Parts: sequence; C-alpha cells; structure tokens
Amino acid sequence: MCEAPGMTPASLEVHLVDGTYELFRHHFAVPSHLDADGVEVAAVRGVLGSVLGMLEQGATHVGVATDHVVESFRNDLWIGYKTSEGMDPELMTQFPMLEDGLRALGVTVWPMVELEADDALASAARVARDDDRVARAFICTPDKDLGQCVEDPKVVQLDRRHDRRLDEAAVRERFGVGPRSIPDYLALVGDTADGFPGLPGWGAKSTAAVLARYEHVDAIPDDAREWTVDVRRAAKLAATLAAARDAAALFLDLATLRIDAPVGRVDDWEWRGATPELGAWATRLGAENLVVRAERLAARRLS
Repeated sequence: MCEAPGMTPASLEVHLVDGTYELFRHHFAVPSHLDADGVEVAAVRGVLGSVLGMLEQGATHVGVATDHVVESFRNDLWIGYKTSEGMDPELMTQFPMLEDGLRALGVTVWPMVELEADDALASAARVARDDDRVARAFICTPDKDLGQCVEDPKVVQLDRRHDRRLDEAAVRERFGVGPRSIPDYLALVGDTADGFPGLPGWGAKSTAAVLARYEHVDAIPDDAREWTVDVRRAAKLAATLAAARDAAALFLDLATLRIDAPVGRVDDWEWRGATPELGAWATRLGAENLVVRAERLAARRLS
C-alpha cells in the first residue's frame, strides 16, 4: 500500500467509535437541550463535542458506527433479539441527526441497517489490522462483544469514559477467555443486552474454565468423562450442551460479529476539516463553538 504523506510505516493510529453507545451515554448523562423547534438535541451536541475533542487530542483517522435502524438481520434469526421497542422517542430521533451532524463535522460515518454498529466496528478493525501503515486501531466502546476483535499488538479496545485499554491479556482477565473465545463465551452464558439467554446452568465461571481449555463450543466433548478440565457439575453441563447444540450454534452465530460491512479504506477515515454545513448544525445545537474549534484545529493541522 502507498504511504500517506508524512506517515512512516506503521505510524498511523485509527479510532473506531461506537456512535450508538456514545449517543445513549450522552442522552442519559447530559441535561436536556431543545432546538428552536422544540426537538431534543442534547445527546447529538454531546457526541459531536466529544468526537471533536478526540480530534483535538490528536486523532487523525476516525470512523463512527451507528445503528441507523436498531433491528438487524439477527432479529430474523432469534425472535427475542433486541429491538427498538420501548426506546425513548427523544433518543430515537437523534440517531439520524447524529449521523448528519458528524458528516457536517467532516467525520466518516457508518450507519448500519441490515448489520449492526458492532459489525461495522469489527469490519473497520479488520481493515485497519490488515493495513501495514497502521500501528494501532482503537475500538472505542466498553461493549463486551467487541472484545472478540482485540488482537495484539494492533487492535485494542478503549473505554474512553474510564480511560481503560483492553489488550488480549485484559480481555482474558475480564472474561477468563481470550478474544477468539468471546463469541463462544456469550453463546453459552448469554447476553441480556442483546436478548439471547445462553444455555441453562452455564455461568461465567464454568464457561470460562471450559473454554479456557477447549477455546470453542464445537470442541467441547458431549461426554463429561472426556473432559480434561475440572469444573463443578460437569456432567450436567455436558448433558445440557449435548442436548442444545443447535441452540448453542444459533447463539454463537448471533454473538459473532461480521467483518464484511462496507467501511471503505483507512485513507477514507482521515479527518480533513469540517464542511460548510457545520455552521447550521452548530446553530441548531446551540454550540457555535463547534465551528470555532473545528476551524482552529484544521488551521493548526495545515500549518
């Protein structure tokens, strides 16, 4: 691949942001703010300011993934999978506003419809990993699903709120299994946030112990007498798994992030300044300083 101007091999850092998480976080953390038409915009204002803050702190290549539509292909696979039902309408209306506002800021946005924001982040992490110029890709979300994308030394997970980085060792410390076993872990334990239950009796400790030995669900023997790991109630766990292999396979499919979302190339994610539309958005959001900050940053990078 060709090197970007001014960049030496393996010197790029990319930041892949979970826009859905950020919108939720700001919606519940910041005071309400209505635009001139009485529409709630506080979360959008908060996320735009936060992303611009990342750029001011030195981020150069940034992509933000959003769930343009909450429902995805996974809802066709499992009837209990998470939906938009019961979601605060004031939050729902801010998703398209956030996407348009980020574009006005000049930031790359991946609005997902059939896939989910997590799939876009996983796809972008794979693109970044395979780019020889990238030294590190930061997946900016605390979402446990994204632990499966962590890969030393190039892909780490970053919880910006607590300033915590998760490499492979940190993922293993948190879950008891490595990144490649995270989908299997969720398949057995379940994921209440996404709406699938896992298998009865398979708790966090037993699942971590078994997967630490076998790594993947498919490798776990049906007969506990063949297990080479010591866990409590092994016979019952093995019997449950043997009787529910189809369910486990389905939950594994739900938990496995796709890496084929259309996220473009690393070069496409470079911030080159805000667009003229940012002025109108800043006025609507009551955050005119966004324009001043973006212009100052663009001028500094061009100097």
